Amino acid sequence: MSGLVNLLAHEFIRNAVLAGVAAAVLCGVIGTFVVVKRLVFVSGGISHAAFGGLGVCYYFGFEPMLGAAATAVISALALGTFGRERGRSQDAVIGILWAVGMAIGVIFIYKTPGYAPNLMTYLFGNILTVTRGQMLLTWALVGVVLVLLLLFFKEFVAVAFDEPFAAVQGVPVRSAVTGLLVLAALAVVFLIQLVGIILVIALLTIPPVASMMLVRSFAAVLALSSALGAVMTLGGLALSYGLDVPSGPAIVLLGFAFLVAVAWTRRLGAGRQRAAV
Repeated sequence: MSGLVNLLAHEFIRNAVLAGVAAAVLCGVIGTFVVVKRLVFVSGGISHAAFGGLGVCYYFGFEPMLGAAATAVISALALGTFGRERGRSQDAVIGILWAVGMAIGVIFIYKTPGYAPNLMTYLFGNILTVTRGQMLLTWALVGVVLVLLLLFFKEFVAVAFDEPFAAVQGVPVRSAVTGLLVLAALAVVFLIQLVGIILVIALLTIPPVASMMLVRSFAAVLALSSALGAVMTLGGLALSYGLDVPSGPAIVLLGFAFLVAVAWTRRLGAGRQRAAV
């Protein structure tokens, strides 16, 4: 216990813990809609496209995450506005954004004078590098997400499960879907600080998928996903410190281990029920 208290005496540890909890809420809330609406590939495209804006800002000496956020939101708005009716065309656009964003980011970072020490952090993340300002900004985003969720919960749920039925009920489908994409884009940008661009999709998808195996209610999935996200981020942080490994991969692998355990337990329980019958 004294060792834990000593660790929390360091500001960077406190920032990492608080950022991890904020990320857990983002994973639980936004990730659930991403999984239900099948926006995983879209979120992946947005996260990799954001690397282009990140690289441009890095080259010109601006805050890289601002460039990533701007690019992610623009990509989300473009995907929400165009091509929603033609899934194949949208898939092609996402693939192009994915490749072009990464290419632009790599080129600008490569052309930046000197060594780029933060490149690996952007690709694979490091929760221990999160500053107090970034942590507070992440919590501000969490507050915005929760307020928007409360205001438009019925609309978001309707378009997540059944767009045609939502349209019949008078829901502005395109605006609601675009709103979900923008929220997912912002969540992706802030989660990049924790696990990086390469692994951010795992953090958005693993908690909701595991939660859907355990509970049925949509509200329960949201709550449980947030709790599992906290276990992933804080447990991964502890593993990273104890085993001296990068925090991003530790967070993702811990979540994957939990997902495998849940799936195996469910399969074992189903087998026992069939045997009893």
